[in-house]
Amino acid sequence: MREQVLATIEVIRPALQADGGDIVVRDIDEETGVVSVTLVGACGTCPASTQTLKAGIERIMRDRVDGVTEVINVVDEQV
Repeated sequence: MREQVLATIEVIRPALQADGGDIVVRDIDEETGVVSVTLVGACGTCPASTQTLKAGIERIMRDRVDGVTEVINVVDEQV
């Protein structure tokens, strides 16, 4: 699952980078199917980031990777 998640992130990444953002994978819980990421750059402060995460990243991830149930954004406290 981990390899599929990372490969799918590489497919998604160029679209985020085109808007000045990026995505960092924090954790992949293969037991629950939860993928934890941090949206950074412009994506980290964008008001539409929740929509991007759920309707975009999570939908693509669930379509492409068996076992993924949810993608959540983990916000760094230092940011």
